[in-house]
Amino acid sequence: MSTYVLVHGAWHTGEAWKRVIPLLTDAGHRALAPSLTGHGDRAHLLGPDVGLDTHVADVVRLITGSDLSDVVLVGHSYAGLVISSVANEIPERIGQLVYLDAMVPEDGESAVDVIPMTQFLIDRAALTGTPWRIPPLPEMPPPAGLFGVTDPTDQAWLRSMLSDDAVRCFQQPVRLDNPATARIPRTHIECTTGAPPNRRPVAPVQPNGDPTQVWELPTGHDCMITMPAELTDLLLKLG
Repeated sequence: MSTYVLVHGAWHTGEAWKRVIPLLTDAGHRALAPSLTGHGDRAHLLGPDVGLDTHVADVVRLITGSDLSDVVLVGHSYAGLVISSVANEIPERIGQLVYLDAMVPEDGESAVDVIPMTQFLIDRAALTGTPWRIPPLPEMPPPAGLFGVTDPTDQAWLRSMLSDDAVRCFQQPVRLDNPATARIPRTHIECTTGAPPNRRPVAPVQPNGDPTQVWELPTGHDCMITMPAELTDLLLKLG
């Protein structure tokens, strides 16, 4: 049995993994999908002091508090920053890192460094009465849709879980100064429908020296909603 910890991206909640969790558990594995501080059942905790470090602490606390080991740690989108920092803190508990259509930072980088467009969201928030809050991205014309979701029923469900994030989440840098982190195998899963043309390319060699493993899903950004079975099939290859 493997243990999967599934970390949602910005503005989402752990509920985003609702279609994936039963598929993993039916295959005999354990799957946990926490809602990060400021989201889901923890939405009331959102404030200007919530940042990347807060979310890293959320996941570290879950893993150490539950005494988990050899974890397949999956980070979607913004959570690529989160899982990178978690691995830096507790590398001995992480068996695999999975970057799911995710930001892949270098040491000292923030979300703004990885995706410079993020600064536009911060600048726009600065013009409002709550400059520390960044609302979810709006729906775009197909195929982009709402985070890559175009089905009206699925969009309605997704909207029900979306909420604001704090600016500090996008400004705080990751810390990747633990040499043990480099030994953790990595897998990258990229969603190809509506993918940004300026996506940062993945390095051909992993930090541990192995060739980089990149898989693709022909769907939009929130693939756990649009292609849960296909995503699960890929994750099970790592368990």
